[in-house]
Amino acid sequence: MSFYDRLTESTRREREFLLTAPAIEDALAGRITRERYLAFLSQAWHHVRHTVPLLMAAGSRLPPRLAWMQRDMIHYLEEEVGHDGWILDDIRAAGGDADAVRASTPLPATDALVACVYDTVQRRNPVGIFGMVFVLEGTSVALALNAADRIQATLDLPDAAFTYLRSHGTLDQEHVMDLQSILAKLTDQADHASILQCARVMYWLYGQMFRGLDDVRVPLLDAAARKRA
Repeated sequence: MSFYDRLTESTRREREFLLTAPAIEDALAGRITRERYLAFLSQAWHHVRHTVPLLMAAGSRLPPRLAWMQRDMIHYLEEEVGHDGWILDDIRAAGGDADAVRASTPLPATDALVACVYDTVQRRNPVGIFGMVFVLEGTSVALALNAADRIQATLDLPDAAFTYLRSHGTLDQEHVMDLQSILAKLTDQADHASILQCARVMYWLYGQMFRGLDDVRVPLLDAAARKRA
């Protein structure tokens, strides 16, 4: 069994915790409000804006034995630049106040999710960042495109409000294949353990983030402000 398959099997319980979050189940069933969608986008912005800095930090800390991985880090980093801006554009297109999101603080679970990956990269093992990649991109492939269609049909929002979900649903299919290739080259058990630990924590915190979305309030723009946006 490949390490990717073992990672999938070993995080089955944590993945189930994420996927049974009421906000996810409701979205896939066509039960969602614009307020909850905006809340999701706000928290997505709070963690996605750290993706590039985290990749840069991880790449700078790779030991000589993993120098081959720098090229993969650079490739992934280049494809992630600007995605936080897509989310702010989606918020505006959905009628939310993107400036208010910029000024907001994340949910505790979102904050902890980001902090966990920084701690993994800076204090433990930079390779552990692939636990984050495994969770976020695997979840995106499994849910993003379907969720975008259901949410749009329910809320009757324009295509411009779904750039992040739809682009990631497609792009992350390629990233998952890239991840499988990278993980196949990793043979050190300490690297495997770091990735697995990060993935388990990420699933749990991501699930907690979705469970906290109803505590998030993103201000709506008035009609005039929407036209200007």
